Amino acid sequence: MTTARTATPSTARAINDRLALDLLLERGPLTASELRALTGLSRPTVADLLERLQRAGLVTPAGESAQLRRGPNARLYALAADRAHLAAIDVRATGITLVVADLTGRTLATASVPAGPDDQDLAGRTVEALLGAAAEAGAERLHTVAVGAPGLVDPATGELGNSGGLPRWHTELLAALRSSSGVATLEAAEVILENEVNLAGIAEHRIGAAADRDTFALLWLGHGTGAAVVLDGRLRRGASGGTGEIGFLPVPGTAVLPSSTGCEGGYHSLVGSAAVGELALRHGLALDGEAGPVRRAELVLRAAVRDGADAFLDELAERIAIGASAICVVLDPGCVVLGGELGLAGGADLAARVERRLAALSPLRTEVRVGTAGGGAVLAGAVLTAGDAARRDLFGGE
Repeated sequence: MTTARTATPSTARAINDRLALDLLLERGPLTASELRALTGLSRPTVADLLERLQRAGLVTPAGESAQLRRGPNARLYALAADRAHLAAIDVRATGITLVVADLTGRTLATASVPAGPDDQDLAGRTVEALLGAAAEAGAERLHTVAVGAPGLVDPATGELGNSGGLPRWHTELLAALRSSSGVATLEAAEVILENEVNLAGIAEHRIGAAADRDTFALLWLGHGTGAAVVLDGRLRRGASGGTGEIGFLPVPGTAVLPSSTGCEGGYHSLVGSAAVGELALRHGLALDGEAGPVRRAELVLRAAVRDGADAFLDELAERIAIGASAICVVLDPGCVVLGGELGLAGGADLAARVERRLAALSPLRTEVRVGTAGGGAVLAGAVLTAGDAARRDLFGGE
Protein backbone atom coordinates (compact mmCIF):
# COMPACT_ATOMS: atom_id res chain seq x y z
CA MET A 1 0.00 0.00 0.00
CA THR A 2 1.35 3.42 -0.97
CA THR A 3 0.73 6.40 1.27
CA ALA A 4 0.96 10.05 0.26
CA ARG A 5 3.92 11.90 1.73
CA THR A 6 3.47 15.32 3.25
CA ALA A 7 5.62 18.01 1.68
CA THR A 8 8.55 19.09 3.80
CA PRO A 9 8.82 22.78 4.76
CA SER A 10 11.64 23.29 2.25
CA THR A 11 9.58 21.65 -0.53
CA ALA A 12 6.57 23.78 0.34
CA ARG A 13 8.71 26.93 0.24
CA ALA A 14 10.09 25.96 -3.19
CA ILE A 15 6.58 25.36 -4.53
CA ASN A 16 5.31 28.67 -3.17
CA ASP A 17 8.33 30.56 -4.51
CA ARG A 18 7.87 29.10 -7.99
CA LEU A 19 4.16 29.94 -7.93
CA ALA A 20 4.88 33.56 -7.03
CA LEU A 21 7.66 33.89 -9.61
CA ASP A 22 5.46 32.45 -12.37
CA LEU A 23 2.70 34.94 -11.49
CA LEU A 24 5.12 37.86 -11.61
CA LEU A 25 6.40 36.64 -14.99
CA GLU A 26 2.89 36.23 -16.40
CA ARG A 27 1.18 39.31 -14.94
CA GLY A 28 3.97 41.78 -14.27
CA PRO A 29 4.43 43.72 -11.00
CA LEU A 30 2.05 42.77 -8.18
CA THR A 31 1.46 43.90 -4.62
CA ALA A 32 1.73 41.51 -1.68
CA SER A 33 -2.06 41.69 -1.37
CA GLU A 34 -2.49 40.68 -5.01
CA LEU A 35 -0.07 37.79 -4.55
CA ARG A 36 -2.05 36.62 -1.51
CA ALA A 37 -5.30 36.74 -3.48
CA LEU A 38 -3.84 34.91 -6.49
CA THR A 39 -1.99 32.23 -4.54
CA GLY A 40 -4.30 31.75 -1.57
CA LEU A 41 -1.27 31.94 0.73
CA SER A 42 -1.34 33.64 4.11
CA ARG A 43 0.03 37.11 4.80
CA PRO A 44 3.10 35.81 6.73
CA THR A 45 3.87 33.23 4.04
CA VAL A 46 3.78 35.84 1.24
CA ALA A 47 5.88 38.24 3.30
CA ASP A 48 8.47 35.50 3.93
CA LEU A 49 8.68 34.45 0.29
CA LEU A 50 9.02 38.03 -0.95
CA GLU A 51 11.88 38.61 1.47
CA ARG A 52 13.51 35.33 0.46
CA LEU A 53 13.17 36.04 -3.28
CA GLN A 54 14.59 39.55 -2.88
CA ARG A 55 17.63 38.15 -1.06
CA ALA A 56 18.10 35.69 -3.94
CA GLY A 57 18.03 38.54 -6.43
CA LEU A 58 14.95 37.18 -8.23
CA VAL A 59 12.43 39.82 -7.14
CA THR A 60 12.86 43.57 -6.80
CA PRO A 61 10.65 46.45 -5.59
CA ALA A 62 8.95 48.21 -8.52
CA GLY A 63 7.30 51.34 -7.14
CA GLU A 64 3.77 51.60 -5.78
CA SER A 65 0.34 50.76 -7.12
CA ALA A 66 -1.64 53.76 -8.40
CA GLN A 67 -4.86 52.09 -7.21
CA LEU A 68 -3.79 51.97 -3.55
CA ARG A 69 -2.84 54.60 -1.03
CA ARG A 70 0.82 54.95 -0.21
CA GLY A 71 2.27 52.49 2.26
CA PRO A 72 3.37 48.85 2.57
CA ASN A 73 0.19 47.50 0.97
CA ALA A 74 0.75 49.59 -2.18
CA ARG A 75 4.33 48.44 -2.77
CA LEU A 76 4.78 46.59 -6.07
CA TYR A 77 7.15 43.69 -6.57
CA ALA A 78 8.49 42.57 -9.96
CA LEU A 79 10.60 39.80 -11.37
CA ALA A 80 14.24 40.95 -11.53
CA ALA A 81 14.44 40.95 -15.32
CA ASP A 82 18.21 41.55 -15.36
CA ARG A 83 18.89 38.54 -13.13
CA ALA A 84 19.80 36.61 -16.31
CA HIS A 85 20.14 37.37 -19.99
CA LEU A 86 19.16 35.15 -22.90
CA ALA A 87 20.10 34.95 -26.56
CA ALA A 88 18.16 33.55 -29.51
CA ILE A 89 19.69 32.79 -32.92
CA ASP A 90 17.87 31.99 -36.16
CA VAL A 91 20.15 30.20 -38.65
CA ARG A 92 19.16 30.43 -42.32
CA ALA A 93 20.94 29.66 -45.57
CA THR A 94 21.11 33.41 -46.24
CA GLY A 95 22.54 34.36 -42.85
CA ILE A 96 21.90 34.81 -39.16
CA THR A 97 19.54 36.94 -37.11
CA LEU A 98 19.80 37.11 -33.34
CA VAL A 99 18.36 38.83 -30.31
CA VAL A 100 19.47 39.30 -26.71
CA ALA A 101 16.66 39.44 -24.16
CA ASP A 102 16.18 39.71 -20.41
CA LEU A 103 14.71 37.04 -18.14
CA THR A 104 11.16 38.07 -19.02
CA GLY A 105 11.85 37.66 -22.74
CA ARG A 106 11.92 41.39 -23.51
CA THR A 107 14.21 42.13 -26.46
CA LEU A 108 17.16 44.33 -25.53
CA ALA A 109 19.34 44.17 -28.65
CA THR A 110 19.31 42.66 -32.14
CA ALA A 111 21.85 41.89 -34.85
CA SER A 112 22.07 40.22 -38.24
CA VAL A 113 24.93 38.63 -40.16
CA PRO A 114 24.42 38.04 -43.90
CA ALA A 115 25.99 34.95 -45.46
CA GLY A 116 27.70 34.75 -48.82
CA PRO A 117 27.69 31.63 -51.01
CA ASP A 118 31.22 30.66 -49.91
CA ASP A 119 31.36 32.31 -46.53
CA GLN A 120 34.41 31.09 -44.65
CA ASP A 121 34.08 32.99 -41.37
CA LEU A 122 30.38 33.28 -40.69
CA ALA A 123 30.66 31.40 -37.40
CA GLY A 124 33.29 33.80 -36.08
CA ARG A 125 31.38 36.87 -37.27
CA THR A 126 28.20 35.56 -35.64
CA VAL A 127 29.94 35.11 -32.29
CA GLU A 128 31.29 38.67 -32.61
CA ALA A 129 27.79 39.98 -33.42
CA LEU A 130 26.36 38.10 -30.44
CA LEU A 131 28.97 39.56 -28.11
CA GLY A 132 28.27 43.03 -29.50
CA ALA A 133 24.54 42.64 -28.95
CA ALA A 134 25.14 41.38 -25.42
CA ALA A 135 27.30 44.42 -24.67
CA GLU A 136 24.61 46.71 -26.08
CA ALA A 137 22.06 45.01 -23.81
CA GLY A 138 24.30 45.44 -20.77
CA ALA A 139 24.70 41.68 -20.34
CA GLU A 140 28.02 40.68 -18.82
CA ARG A 141 27.07 37.02 -19.21
CA LEU A 142 24.54 35.07 -21.24
CA HIS A 143 22.78 32.41 -19.21
CA THR A 144 21.22 30.48 -22.10
CA VAL A 145 21.56 30.62 -25.88
CA ALA A 146 18.86 28.94 -28.01
CA VAL A 147 19.64 28.27 -31.67
CA GLY A 148 17.12 27.40 -34.35
CA ALA A 149 18.52 25.63 -37.42
CA PRO A 150 17.20 23.53 -40.30
CA GLY A 151 17.90 19.82 -40.16
CA LEU A 152 17.48 16.97 -37.71
CA VAL A 153 18.36 17.66 -34.09
CA ASP A 154 19.02 14.41 -32.26
CA PRO A 155 16.94 14.44 -29.04
CA ALA A 156 19.51 12.26 -27.27
CA THR A 157 22.69 14.16 -28.15
CA GLY A 158 21.43 17.61 -29.15
CA GLU A 159 23.60 17.42 -32.27
CA LEU A 160 22.58 18.71 -35.69
CA GLY A 161 22.17 16.10 -38.41
CA ASN A 162 22.31 17.14 -42.03
CA SER A 163 19.08 16.10 -43.75
CA GLY A 164 20.37 17.40 -47.07
CA GLY A 165 22.47 20.30 -48.31
CA LEU A 166 23.15 22.36 -45.19
CA PRO A 167 26.13 24.74 -45.45
CA ARG A 168 29.20 23.69 -43.45
CA TRP A 169 29.07 26.85 -41.36
CA HIS A 170 25.86 25.68 -39.69
CA THR A 171 27.75 23.09 -37.68
CA GLU A 172 30.79 25.37 -37.37
CA LEU A 173 28.60 27.98 -35.67
CA LEU A 174 27.38 25.53 -33.06
CA ALA A 175 30.94 24.41 -32.36
CA ALA A 176 32.05 28.04 -32.03
CA LEU A 177 29.28 28.85 -29.56
CA ARG A 178 29.95 25.76 -27.47
CA SER A 179 33.72 26.19 -27.44
CA SER A 180 33.84 29.88 -26.49
CA SER A 181 34.80 29.05 -22.91
CA GLY A 182 37.47 31.73 -22.95
CA VAL A 183 34.90 34.47 -23.65
CA ALA A 184 33.43 35.71 -20.38
CA THR A 185 30.05 36.55 -21.90
CA LEU A 186 29.59 33.00 -23.20
CA GLU A 187 31.51 31.10 -20.55
CA ALA A 188 29.32 28.37 -19.05
CA ALA A 189 26.31 29.50 -21.09
CA GLU A 190 23.96 26.65 -21.96
CA VAL A 191 23.57 26.30 -25.74
CA ILE A 192 20.30 24.70 -26.80
CA LEU A 193 19.86 23.58 -30.40
CA GLU A 194 16.38 23.05 -31.82
CA ASN A 195 14.91 22.58 -35.27
CA GLU A 196 13.78 25.96 -36.60
CA VAL A 197 10.23 24.86 -37.43
CA ASN A 198 9.83 23.34 -33.96
CA LEU A 199 10.74 26.72 -32.48
CA ALA A 200 8.16 28.42 -34.69
CA GLY A 201 5.65 25.84 -33.49
CA ILE A 202 6.48 26.69 -29.87
CA ALA A 203 5.86 30.37 -30.62
CA GLU A 204 2.52 29.68 -32.33
CA HIS A 205 1.48 27.51 -29.37
CA ARG A 206 2.48 29.96 -26.66
CA ILE A 207 1.82 33.39 -28.17
CA GLY A 208 0.39 32.79 -31.64
CA ALA A 209 -2.41 31.28 -33.66
CA ALA A 210 -2.63 28.02 -31.67
CA ALA A 211 -2.53 29.53 -28.17
CA ASP A 212 -6.00 28.12 -27.52
CA ARG A 213 -5.17 24.56 -28.61
CA ASP A 214 -3.29 21.68 -26.99
CA THR A 215 -3.03 19.74 -30.26
CA PHE A 216 -2.15 21.20 -33.66
CA ALA A 217 0.38 21.06 -36.49
CA LEU A 218 2.33 23.97 -37.93
CA LEU A 219 3.00 23.62 -41.65
CA TRP A 220 6.02 25.76 -42.56
CA LEU A 221 6.14 27.01 -46.15
CA GLY A 222 9.26 28.85 -47.23
CA HIS A 223 12.45 27.91 -49.07
CA GLY A 224 11.52 24.35 -48.16
CA THR A 225 8.75 22.89 -46.08
CA GLY A 226 8.52 21.32 -42.65
CA ALA A 227 6.09 20.74 -39.84
CA ALA A 228 5.98 21.09 -36.07
CA VAL A 229 3.64 18.77 -34.21
CA VAL A 230 2.20 19.55 -30.79
CA LEU A 231 0.11 16.77 -29.23
CA ASP A 232 -1.59 17.14 -25.84
CA GLY A 233 0.41 20.29 -25.17
CA ARG A 234 3.82 18.75 -25.90
CA LEU A 235 6.11 19.28 -28.86
CA ARG A 236 6.86 15.89 -30.43
CA ARG A 237 10.31 15.32 -31.94
CA GLY A 238 10.36 11.60 -32.72
CA ALA A 239 13.05 8.97 -32.13
CA SER A 240 15.68 10.73 -34.24
CA GLY A 241 14.32 14.29 -34.17
CA GLY A 242 12.68 13.82 -37.55
CA THR A 243 9.02 14.45 -36.73
CA GLY A 244 7.79 16.98 -39.26
CA GLU A 245 10.36 16.37 -42.03
CA ILE A 246 7.44 16.49 -44.43
CA GLY A 247 9.58 17.75 -47.30
CA PHE A 248 10.64 14.10 -47.79
CA LEU A 249 7.04 12.87 -48.06
CA PRO A 250 6.50 11.03 -51.38
CA VAL A 251 3.50 12.65 -53.07
CA PRO A 252 1.75 12.48 -56.44
CA GLY A 253 2.60 15.16 -58.97
CA THR A 254 6.40 14.93 -58.87
CA ALA A 255 8.66 13.38 -61.50
CA VAL A 256 10.88 11.40 -59.11
CA LEU A 257 10.88 10.11 -55.55
CA PRO A 258 12.84 11.68 -52.68
CA SER A 259 15.89 9.89 -51.30
CA SER A 260 17.61 9.59 -47.94
CA THR A 261 20.01 12.36 -48.97
CA GLY A 262 17.65 14.82 -50.63
CA CYS A 263 13.99 15.83 -50.63
CA GLU A 264 13.81 16.70 -54.34
CA GLY A 265 10.85 14.74 -55.65
CA GLY A 266 9.09 14.85 -52.29
CA TYR A 267 6.51 17.29 -50.98
CA HIS A 268 9.24 19.96 -51.08
CA SER A 269 9.07 19.81 -54.87
CA LEU A 270 5.38 20.78 -54.80
CA VAL A 271 5.32 23.67 -52.34
CA GLY A 272 8.90 24.93 -51.82
CA SER A 273 9.59 28.48 -52.96
CA ALA A 274 11.08 27.39 -56.30
CA ALA A 275 8.03 25.25 -57.06
CA VAL A 276 5.67 28.11 -56.18
CA GLY A 277 7.61 30.42 -58.50
CA GLU A 278 7.37 27.91 -61.36
CA LEU A 279 3.64 27.48 -60.73
CA ALA A 280 3.15 31.25 -60.84
CA LEU A 281 4.94 31.48 -64.19
CA ARG A 282 2.78 28.70 -65.59
CA HIS A 283 -0.26 30.77 -64.62
CA GLY A 284 1.16 33.83 -66.35
CA LEU A 285 2.09 35.72 -63.18
CA ALA A 286 5.16 37.94 -63.24
CA LEU A 287 8.08 37.30 -60.88
CA ASP A 288 10.53 39.87 -59.49
CA GLY A 289 13.79 38.97 -61.22
CA GLU A 290 15.90 40.90 -58.69
CA ALA A 291 14.70 39.04 -55.59
CA GLY A 292 15.81 35.68 -54.23
CA PRO A 293 13.60 32.60 -54.69
CA VAL A 294 11.78 32.88 -51.36
CA ARG A 295 11.18 36.59 -51.73
CA ARG A 296 10.02 36.13 -55.35
CA ALA A 297 7.49 33.50 -54.30
CA GLU A 298 6.34 35.62 -51.36
CA LEU A 299 5.78 38.71 -53.54
CA VAL A 300 3.94 36.85 -56.30
CA LEU A 301 1.73 35.15 -53.72
CA ARG A 302 0.80 38.43 -52.07
CA ALA A 303 0.02 39.91 -55.50
CA ALA A 304 -2.09 36.86 -56.40
CA VAL A 305 -4.19 37.26 -53.24
CA ARG A 306 -4.56 40.99 -53.85
CA ASP A 307 -5.53 40.57 -57.51
CA GLY A 308 -7.71 37.51 -57.07
CA ALA A 309 -5.65 35.06 -59.15
CA ASP A 310 -8.03 32.22 -58.33
CA ALA A 311 -6.66 29.54 -60.63
CA PHE A 312 -3.12 29.91 -59.26
CA LEU A 313 -4.28 30.07 -55.63
CA ASP A 314 -6.58 27.06 -55.99
CA GLU A 315 -3.82 24.92 -57.51
CA LEU A 316 -1.38 25.99 -54.80
CA ALA A 317 -3.99 25.22 -52.12
CA GLU A 318 -4.47 21.79 -53.69
CA ARG A 319 -0.73 21.13 -53.44
CA ILE A 320 -0.53 22.32 -49.84
CA ALA A 321 -3.56 20.23 -48.87
CA ILE A 322 -1.90 17.03 -50.15
CA GLY A 323 0.82 17.26 -47.50
CA ALA A 324 -1.52 18.60 -44.83
CA SER A 325 -3.88 15.66 -45.36
CA ALA A 326 -1.04 13.21 -44.70
CA ILE A 327 -0.46 14.87 -41.34
CA CYS A 328 -4.16 14.94 -40.55
CA VAL A 329 -5.05 11.32 -41.33
CA VAL A 330 -2.12 10.06 -39.23
CA LEU A 331 -2.19 12.48 -36.29
CA ASP A 332 -5.66 14.10 -36.40
CA PRO A 333 -4.43 17.45 -35.02
CA GLY A 334 -7.75 19.21 -35.61
CA CYS A 335 -5.91 22.38 -36.57
CA VAL A 336 -3.21 23.19 -39.09
CA VAL A 337 -1.40 26.54 -38.88
CA LEU A 338 0.23 27.86 -42.05
CA GLY A 339 3.53 29.57 -41.27
CA GLY A 340 6.78 30.51 -42.97
CA GLU A 341 7.16 33.26 -45.53
CA LEU A 342 4.68 31.74 -47.97
CA GLY A 343 2.10 30.69 -45.41
CA LEU A 344 2.01 34.23 -44.07
CA ALA A 345 1.95 35.75 -47.56
CA GLY A 346 -1.09 33.68 -48.54
CA GLY A 347 -2.92 34.86 -45.45
CA ALA A 348 -6.53 34.05 -44.64
CA ASP A 349 -7.42 33.64 -48.33
CA LEU A 350 -4.97 30.80 -48.90
CA ALA A 351 -5.82 29.22 -45.52
CA ALA A 352 -9.51 29.12 -46.41
CA ARG A 353 -8.77 27.49 -49.76
CA VAL A 354 -6.53 24.87 -48.12
CA GLU A 355 -9.22 24.15 -45.51
CA ARG A 356 -11.86 23.59 -48.18
CA ARG A 357 -9.61 21.27 -50.17
CA LEU A 358 -8.52 19.44 -47.03
CA ALA A 359 -12.17 18.80 -46.14
CA ALA A 360 -12.57 17.07 -49.50
CA LEU A 361 -9.46 14.92 -49.01
CA SER A 362 -9.85 13.82 -45.39
CA PRO A 363 -12.82 12.68 -43.29
CA LEU A 364 -11.26 14.33 -40.24
CA ARG A 365 -12.49 17.86 -39.60
CA THR A 366 -9.48 20.18 -39.60
CA GLU A 367 -9.37 23.94 -39.17
CA VAL A 368 -6.68 25.80 -41.10
CA ARG A 369 -5.37 29.04 -39.63
CA VAL A 370 -2.70 31.58 -40.55
CA GLY A 371 0.24 31.90 -38.19
CA THR A 372 0.21 35.04 -36.06
CA ALA A 373 3.66 34.78 -34.46
CA GLY A 374 4.90 36.60 -37.57
CA GLY A 375 8.08 36.46 -39.59
CA GLY A 376 10.11 36.31 -36.38
CA ALA A 377 8.41 33.13 -35.15
CA VAL A 378 11.68 31.16 -35.02
CA LEU A 379 13.39 33.83 -32.91
CA ALA A 380 10.30 34.18 -30.71
CA GLY A 381 10.29 30.43 -30.09
CA ALA A 382 14.01 30.50 -29.35
CA VAL A 383 13.55 33.27 -26.78
CA LEU A 384 10.74 31.29 -25.13
CA THR A 385 12.89 28.15 -25.09
CA ALA A 386 15.91 29.94 -23.63
CA GLY A 387 13.71 31.64 -21.05
CA ASP A 388 12.17 28.34 -19.97
CA ALA A 389 15.61 26.81 -19.48
CA ALA A 390 16.94 29.80 -17.54
CA ARG A 391 13.92 29.94 -15.27
CA ARG A 392 14.10 26.20 -14.55
CA ASP A 393 17.66 26.74 -13.39
CA LEU A 394 16.96 29.89 -11.37
CA PHE A 395 13.45 29.15 -10.08
CA GLY A 396 13.73 25.38 -9.67
CA GLY A 397 11.04 22.85 -10.64
CA GLU A 398 10.00 21.74 -14.12
